[in-house]
Amino acid sequence: MIDKYAVLKKYFGYNSFRKGQQEIIDSILGGRDVLAVMPTGAGKSLCYQIPALMLRGITLVVSPLISLMQDQVRILKASGVPAAYLNSSLTPAQIRLATERAAQGWYKIIYVAPERLMSENFIEFAVHADISMVAVDEAHCISMWGHEFRPGYRKISEFVNKLPFRPVIAAFTATADGKVRYDISKMLCLRNYFQYSSGFDRPELYFSAVCMDNGERDFEHDKGLNFLISYIKGHKEESGIVYCVTRGQTQAVYEALAEEDIRSCIYHAGIDNQTRKQIQEDFTFDRVKVIIATNAFGMGIDKPDIRYVINYGMPPTIEDYYQQAGRAGRDGQPADCILLYDNKGYMLIKNSFILRPREDDEMSPEDRRKYISVQLSKLSKMYRYAFSDKICLRKQILEYFGEKAPKKCNNCSVCRKISLIQVQKTTVDYDKELYEKLRSHIKILSIRSGLPVYAIASYSVLQEIAKAKPKNMSELRKIKGLSEEKLRRYGQDIIDITSKYK
Repeated sequence: MIDKYAVLKKYFGYNSFRKGQQEIIDSILGGRDVLAVMPTGAGKSLCYQIPALMLRGITLVVSPLISLMQDQVRILKASGVPAAYLNSSLTPAQIRLATERAAQGWYKIIYVAPERLMSENFIEFAVHADISMVAVDEAHCISMWGHEFRPGYRKISEFVNKLPFRPVIAAFTATADGKVRYDISKMLCLRNYFQYSSGFDRPELYFSAVCMDNGERDFEHDKGLNFLISYIKGHKEESGIVYCVTRGQTQAVYEALAEEDIRSCIYHAGIDNQTRKQIQEDFTFDRVKVIIATNAFGMGIDKPDIRYVINYGMPPTIEDYYQQAGRAGRDGQPADCILLYDNKGYMLIKNSFILRPREDDEMSPEDRRKYISVQLSKLSKMYRYAFSDKICLRKQILEYFGEKAPKKCNNCSVCRKISLIQVQKTTVDYDKELYEKLRSHIKILSIRSGLPVYAIASYSVLQEIAKAKPKNMSELRKIKGLSEEKLRRYGQDIIDITSKYK
């Protein structure tokens, strides 16, 4: 079997694994099921992508969103990995062709929506295919106690039981408390599984909670908008997400920003699929810097250079908040996570989202009562997080997920008590002129190739190149994060630029 380090270097451009990755990969390669809880940006995808390239046959990746599948496959192909996806964005003819090619062994990794698993045609393909692993991304969706329950996830075990041989099952999530982890293991029928949690702390994220209460006046016309406008103007060169609780709020925020000549886009479930796809691409390719969205936007977003996430209103749970906030700073660089809240937000969530019956509710009356009780308890904890001005915000998040935390983190609004409306300052230890030339060139390559900038080279990789100033391919190969395929495609272009700098 090919060495995992060789696979890591060839396809992903790294020489060493991050914390926990090697243990998870070794467990999968040893035929053992896995349940891994790792924060956004910790490298979950590599934990199943590397074994997929080393195991015989095909790895199926169950993924909840079309956009997530498309992004992952696009990035894998750019790194030389044979991958495909099967979802409703494809025509029946395209699905047939992709399935035929999969049966012929064209792909090592196939992304599929959970609802497709039980379709007659897919089962016919699967029972004759050599499936060595089923990786379940965003595995918390399987639990009704989770914050993004998806009934289709509960069919995964039924699907696996139809296969002639049981593959390894590996489940991954960024947000799962003890009850949700138990649900995942039970619903997926995990056997003798290796459980790993890398911890929930994201030291690079600055957490802040800012009260926007203004008596009887409307939240969206007072302090909240003033704060947003000031903050975004101070970060106009940076990508950011503003999460709103309702579609109406997204429109109000969008119009207020437009009046201040701040360009943004709206994203919510009421927008048609084609428009949503275009908006996500505009954000991914940096054609627009600010997205105003409901929670319909974001699960699995791969854009690593999001510098801020502002919640314009209180989310229903700390899991929701942590996952949304966690979309910032995936490149490991400093980022702001700001919660704007008021008392009305609590009642809005309680009455409109928890107590109001759902049209697609598949729960029994007893399960529904349990669900409401759990969600009200979680909302109360979210309320305490927002309104507590004496307890470290990071400490509250970590303890919610069952981790010990120091009393002070010195990187949240409670601990630091500083103004937020300022541009973050980071130490620059690379040639800034060279970095800007590289960044401009990568943007051109991005347009030509149809790949987002980060799929070619992340800004942190470009900073390392601007620091090292490689003169030849041998020196460029020492930079982490450039796969052999990327070096083949783009390496000489990079050398042509860097070789001119001393």
